[in-house]
Amino acid sequence: MITVKGWCPGALKPMMSGDGLIVRVRAWQGRLSAEQAAGVADLAARFGSGLIDLTSRANLQIRGVRDYQAVLDGMAALGLLDDSVEVETRRNILTQPFWEPGDLTDRLGRILLDVLPMLPDLPPKFGFALDTGAEPVLRDDPADIRLERIGDALYVRRDGATVADSVSEEDAVPVLFDVAQQFASMRAPDQRRMRDFVSAEGQSGDVLGAYHTQPGPCEQGFLAGIPFGALTADDLRRAAEAGSAIRLTPWRMVLIEGAAQAPEGWLGTPDPRLTADACPGAPYCQEASVETRPLALELAPVIPGLHVSGCTKGCARARPAKITLVGRDGRFDLVKNGLAGDTPTERGLTPNDLPQAIG
Repeated sequence: MITVKGWCPGALKPMMSGDGLIVRVRAWQGRLSAEQAAGVADLAARFGSGLIDLTSRANLQIRGVRDYQAVLDGMAALGLLDDSVEVETRRNILTQPFWEPGDLTDRLGRILLDVLPMLPDLPPKFGFALDTGAEPVLRDDPADIRLERIGDALYVRRDGATVADSVSEEDAVPVLFDVAQQFASMRAPDQRRMRDFVSAEGQSGDVLGAYHTQPGPCEQGFLAGIPFGALTADDLRRAAEAGSAIRLTPWRMVLIEGAAQAPEGWLGTPDPRLTADACPGAPYCQEASVETRPLALELAPVIPGLHVSGCTKGCARARPAKITLVGRDGRFDLVKNGLAGDTPTERGLTPNDLPQAIG
């Protein structure tokens, strides 16, 4: 029986949570064919709770899995399993969703995939961003080493650093490999993310140009959103039926290839609920002592960019938020302009206390 927890789950290395086993689907370059997406929806409905998370790393998580082997067999039939746990863990690559077959992003992604087995040992959540479309779109999203395109130039940037290495297409992945090797060999034991390493070197700072998108039509189809990335199997099935494929994003949205509008149950226009981040909370997560999403739904229209976290891990958001509410012993701590794990300005608040505390 699997009882372990505490990392980002995979398919070959799932995680037990408050509502059962979580199995993560890591689509290649974030893309699932309509057949694959419908297949994942079917697996969630037949062998799980019917609930699916669209995560901030642009993956899907099947929740409440009752028959793990059946889900594995189904994912293998859909072509969604890696060869080993080691390969799966290293394939933590966030890809900008507007790529085209054979373009720069596609080419670099395939080269990076080939070198993953040769990467040094890195912390479990260490990841990469392929942000090489017409403009950077992933700067607010979690990654440790970033390949970015700005105009006609290509750069490798360590997360949190204000400077970057200019590279050619041929040198991009080798330089990325060297940066990963440097981090692995020089980091302190408590420096598990590149941002911590960069900060300790005194080279950190704000990087301008964060990208903010909204639901609506785009060149490849239609971007459709769902609050908190909380899907049902039926939601995913309707998205699969609406186009030829879906591309997962870290923005609580999917890009439905060839679609002209959002499917039933999805948001097709800007909505304040898409600006809020909230993890599943209690009772779905064993670490949480509070319900999160009902409160986030209530406050999202009046607090843009709100983060409600069931515990100090802050799984739903890797970047600071103007207002973060953190569950602790059935109440909430308030963090302003910070992360869920930062020191709160007020502690032990009830929902009724929040309006006055937030101001």
